[in-house]
Amino acid sequence: MATTKMIYWRNEEWWLGYLEEFPDYWTQGETFEDLQEHLRGLYKDLTSGELPGVRRATELSVV
Repeated sequence: MATTKMIYWRNEEWWLGYLEEFPDYWTQGETFEDLQEHLRGLYKDLTSGELPGVRRATELSVV
């Protein structure tokens, strides 16, 4: 099973989050489990190659 890092938090009503590799694309859920499902779907969409102009974050070695 592949994994990826997610960043998440809860506001007054919603669980909010995004995938660390794709910080520009946020989603939300009514529960933590709902948020996880939305993030899984978002990951599939962003890595499918079907969406143009997807921005990613990564590390760069500068030494």
